Amino acid sequence: MSLLPSTTAAAVEGSAPAISALQPDILEAHILTRLDGPSLASASCAATTLLSLSSQDHLWSEICRSTWPSTSSPRIRQVISTFPGGGPRSFFAHSYPLPDPTPAASASSSPTPPELISGVDIHYKKKLIFTKVEATETVTGWFRCSPFRIDLLDPKDAVPTKIQHPDGGKKCTDLVNDMTLSWILMDPIGGRSVNLSSHRPVSVERHWLSGEVQVRFASILGVDEKNRVQCGIVVACGGSEGGEMQVREVSMEMEDMDGMHLNGRDSLVIFQKALEGKKGNGRNREEEGKRRYMEYLQVKRERKERKLRNEGMLDMLCVAFGVSIFASLCCFIYFRY
Repeated sequence: MSLLPSTTAAAVEGSAPAISALQPDILEAHILTRLDGPSLASASCAATTLLSLSSQDHLWSEICRSTWPSTSSPRIRQVISTFPGGGPRSFFAHSYPLPDPTPAASASSSPTPPELISGVDIHYKKKLIFTKVEATETVTGWFRCSPFRIDLLDPKDAVPTKIQHPDGGKKCTDLVNDMTLSWILMDPIGGRSVNLSSHRPVSVERHWLSGEVQVRFASILGVDEKNRVQCGIVVACGGSEGGEMQVREVSMEMEDMDGMHLNGRDSLVIFQKALEGKKGNGRNREEEGKRRYMEYLQVKRERKERKLRNEGMLDMLCVAFGVSIFASLCCFIYFRY
């Protein structure tokens, strides 16, 4: 049954008079609350009335909670409230799209945050199977000098699910289509956030020894105009005695184009650039994330091949130089004696 039959047809056509004819409470309660984040952002551009209604904090707070259940925690709610330019609406605008891999031209002027807060949510077939909020300190020498890594589960921990553990290649491939992950990194002092996940997996592999299925998500971040790093997220899943899948590892690491792991100090610099840098528009983020990852692997492979060629040429030059020295020494001894 239509709420306002006389204006339904005009509303479908998107005319401003039809939207203005609807009561604000009807718009808010029966239309805007049914929209997801991108749709609500688009609706705010349709008419002045919608711009005012769609900017309300409670609408965006509910969208953030439904999109990322980890934002329901008191700690993250407090951080979101400090975001400049609209609280939860600003948080969604920062956290939904992929970060631009091109770093900011100028150096960061913001102070280094004493800690970073991670809000992580994993869904399988749109059902939540894992959520956690983790704070990571950034000021100790241990963090700054050690290889950067965030582990959300202890080695002996396992989160049970109701999903059947994949036991074949076809079922492993299904995880690519059915599993999604969001890893939002927040600066609680600067009021900034960035989503470091590709949303859907970029690869799924089975560990040759343990048999665990390792689902990889990734975000490609910029160091400078030429160099990129991979922020890799691994979800390791094993099987229980009853055959159900268990989440046994959720971790993040930073790796450069030579395959070397970055330490905490260097990772923090790159995170600050990502937090302050441009974001995409959120469209086709799954395809875009996979495309960036494949391009990164291609550049990394070409870089490795070029390095091997250079090392091979250097080895040949060293051998030739050694042979020439040996020949010269032999000639010197022969003609002298």
